[in-house]
Amino acid sequence: MTPEFVITFGREAMRVAFLLAAPPLLAALLVGLVISVLQAVTQIQEMTLAIIPKMVAVLLTLVVAFPWLLETLTTYTTGVFNLIPTAVR
Repeated sequence: MTPEFVITFGREAMRVAFLLAAPPLLAALLVGLVISVLQAVTQIQEMTLAIIPKMVAVLLTLVVAFPWLLETLTTYTTGVFNLIPTAVR
């Protein structure tokens, strides 16, 4: 196992983790921004007003993006299992 292999393996793992985490995080960010603006305009400072829409947005994003997320994770995992014989040498 060479240092280049370990660096490439780690970089690919971080890239896949970022890709899997990005859709729900972006949805929560956008909904949080909209709710914050509405709270600032109306001066309503209720915490549940901010949390519940974010949770719903993240859940909907996960439901919509689930096929793509599953395909990405399956492709990565298959690639890792295919690399095991070359990494063990």
